[in-house]
Amino acid sequence: MAEITAQPQEYDLIVIGAGPVGENVADRAVQAGLSAVIVESELVGGECSYWACMPSKGLLRAGAVLREAMAVDGASQAVTEDVDVAGVLRRRDALTHDWDDGSQVEWLTGAHIDLVRGHGRITGERRVSVTDAEGAVTELAARHAVAVCTGSAALLPDIPGLAEVAPWTSREATAAHRIPQSLAIIGGGVVAAEMATAYADLGAEVTLIVRTTLLGGMEPFAGEMVAEALRSRGVTIRFGAEAARARRADGATELTLRDGTIVRAEEVLVATGRVPRTQELGLENVSLEPGDWLDVDDTMRVRGSDWLYAVGDVTHRALLTHQGKYQARAAGDVIAARARGTRVDDAPWGAHVATADHEAVPQVTFTDPEVASVGLTEAAARRAGRRIRTLDYDLSWIAGASTLSDDYTGRARAVVDEDRGVLIGVTFVGPGVAEMLHAATIAIVGEVPLSRLWHAVPSYPTLSEVWLRFLEEYGRPTP
Repeated sequence: MAEITAQPQEYDLIVIGAGPVGENVADRAVQAGLSAVIVESELVGGECSYWACMPSKGLLRAGAVLREAMAVDGASQAVTEDVDVAGVLRRRDALTHDWDDGSQVEWLTGAHIDLVRGHGRITGERRVSVTDAEGAVTELAARHAVAVCTGSAALLPDIPGLAEVAPWTSREATAAHRIPQSLAIIGGGVVAAEMATAYADLGAEVTLIVRTTLLGGMEPFAGEMVAEALRSRGVTIRFGAEAARARRADGATELTLRDGTIVRAEEVLVATGRVPRTQELGLENVSLEPGDWLDVDDTMRVRGSDWLYAVGDVTHRALLTHQGKYQARAAGDVIAARARGTRVDDAPWGAHVATADHEAVPQVTFTDPEVASVGLTEAAARRAGRRIRTLDYDLSWIAGASTLSDDYTGRARAVVDEDRGVLIGVTFVGPGVAEMLHAATIAIVGEVPLSRLWHAVPSYPTLSEVWLRFLEEYGRPTP
């Protein structure tokens, strides 16, 4: 029988999930004077630190740097054509601290946040029960709030035989210590495109099985340019294809597509979407449905509750680490304010609400070329009924591009709200565009008039000169 503590340990705030989102909720609340405990069943630092953002970028970086060097005369002669696989994996392991969370636990201690390891379940209002690996149970009680920050997991599509072939998800792909000779990827989103880039660089024969378009939801030219680049590196892309069934045969996986084509690969990666990690949280004990996304308001409080909060992927608002951390800062501030009896509406400059994930979400896809986007695409803006104008520019025409590469290829688009004279969407595609994105984010979130942007003079020669080209295409302000 499991050992159960006699009296619940009390805290102002209980956070379930110790990823970047949970850490930020707890940290903000503690900085405001509350006590907080984090419950974690895996590694402190969460998905981003060990199986997503950090290791994936570790796998991608060497190939990008190598191609960047090979595109410049004088540097290309000094490098080989292939990345060193062992070196890439060593660097990936260093970025994940070899999947050891000691430094993250040390940070929690320094931030005065307690940690209880084990699986947390909500057992009632402001109550959480934690069962550790040995079966011991710790009971926790919150004076003010419980925040669910458990994130999301890979969706396994209902394809006959797929579960039986033990496919990879993003976790296995980013943590692999051996590169398969061949890899089939089911999906066309960010994970699929990034892992196709990484594994092609690492020497695998990669096949992408894409039901509709690559990087759907972004500007169409983004997916087209990434697809062209992947093909140039030997990746096979099957557009309009769907896997009908899967089986293991002769040491490999066979995927039979709906048109009867068979794709054979040593490993199969499923990258078809995400599901919330809410199945085993005890949501049924507080009249919520296990396995559902959690619906929250802009203070990140679960609708219909005055004590339960949900933050990050689990809300299905914007499944990105930086957006989850933004939501977490708002949630931590809100929880502390409400604990003090302060009206959230009285907070300065809207600090206690998370609204940026409505129409101003920045995102970088670390393919090569990179895709950096924020705000609405042209199609999304038109669907929203905005009166818009799009501004397109070839980044290779900018002097700064010629200094970066002998054959720079890139494209940029800005979407202008004509009724307000402000930007509502920007997309850059090209090598090194990720670091240009925050300027666009500031312009959109700050609703900076285009007439004012004429006075934000870009440095020469840099890619940022595209801002001047956007303005020149739009037209000079009326005197």
